Amino acid sequence: MVHSVAFLFESGIFVRNIFVMKSLFIWMIPVVLSACSPPANHLTDGLWRGVFNAQDAEIPFLFEVKGADTEHPLVTLMNGEERVDLADVTYRNDSVIIPIKAYDALMEAKVESEQMNGRLVKLYSNRPDGRVPFTAQKGSAPRFPDHGEKATVSLDGRWEITVPERNSTKQVGVFVQKANGYLSGSILTPTGDYRYLEGIVQGNHFYLSTFGGMTPYLIRGQFADADKFTAEFITPGGRSSFEGVRNPDASLPDAYTMTTLKPGYTSLGFRLPGLDGKEVSLTDPKYQGKVVIVSLLGSWCPNCLDETAFLAPWYKANRTRGVEIVGLAFERKDDIGYARRQLSVLMEQHDVTYDILFAGKVGDEAAAKALPELTKVVSYPTTIFIDRKGQVRKIHTGFNGPATGKFYEEFKTEFNRTVDELIAEK
Repeated sequence: MVHSVAFLFESGIFVRNIFVMKSLFIWMIPVVLSACSPPANHLTDGLWRGVFNAQDAEIPFLFEVKGADTEHPLVTLMNGEERVDLADVTYRNDSVIIPIKAYDALMEAKVESEQMNGRLVKLYSNRPDGRVPFTAQKGSAPRFPDHGEKATVSLDGRWEITVPERNSTKQVGVFVQKANGYLSGSILTPTGDYRYLEGIVQGNHFYLSTFGGMTPYLIRGQFADADKFTAEFITPGGRSSFEGVRNPDASLPDAYTMTTLKPGYTSLGFRLPGLDGKEVSLTDPKYQGKVVIVSLLGSWCPNCLDETAFLAPWYKANRTRGVEIVGLAFERKDDIGYARRQLSVLMEQHDVTYDILFAGKVGDEAAAKALPELTKVVSYPTTIFIDRKGQVRKIHTGFNGPATGKFYEEFKTEFNRTVDELIAEK
């Protein structure tokens, strides 16, 4: 063996093999490095700033990319405290595909030199606003460019908002403004809230935007004085104007008076299919003798997702107390297969363990057919409280989600008090 090695070394064969192996190793270095780094036309880890182009306006949004060098990177939309994870990102030809499963939508874009050029696609829609172009740039940039103009007014606090175009409908704005002009908050309406808004105050102007996967929003306003402003609300579907007046006591109409039972009715008689196709009714043994919460929802509805995020863990913590929850879903299509697909995403995302039934295509016709006992369903979600005897006791319209701060805490307190009282009844 020693003589063989010596022979190889002396003959130059060993030396030549070392040279070849060394050359091969050097040649492989860029291959290995390229395997560890995303190609130039792929996403890269870090913060990104995007801009939707709609209604001759730019609607900014922020997101973060993680795991860019893996098979399926994660994209996380960012709005103030909110984080919305978009998983199962893939590449197709020269484009990245970012599914938004909760809303039956996706973002598709070409990536080049840490820039994106693409569009938001609402798969369920053929309307013009179902295709919204956007661009994005890698880098830790602010949502709204800082022009160095310090805020001369404050939006901090509670505001009474009036929408002239909607018969002067009253809304409530709740905002927090930091010393550097950074702005966050939400706007509550009688049927729900605008969720997490984020922006800035510059001079006597303010700007807010949000994108949680459904529809991008932009609000830009100007102060008339310290306690009054005018503003414009912009989405890909259109524009509307509203006015705000500072009012620490601003409030919404009573959410328990907007939908009621028709005269002569005391209970609900629906019988609807679950996602397994089996029909479910409140007369089933599962619901007999229990307090029942009926949630009218849609997988397409951001406020409904907020309510589901509250109800799912609440049910797990309280179901042994003699209480049940059942969801009645009104979807974009009158198609049980489509509804099953979308509602399965919602149930998996929030780990829902109570029944959700398919009630038909969203709209007055399906609502009247499924729930003829109600005067009218004016909002999704709508929450109905039923006592142990099967009698409807309260109907709550809309939902104030976590973006509304104090209003959300008040809702949870009222919700628990109502259920506790119904459970305590004999």
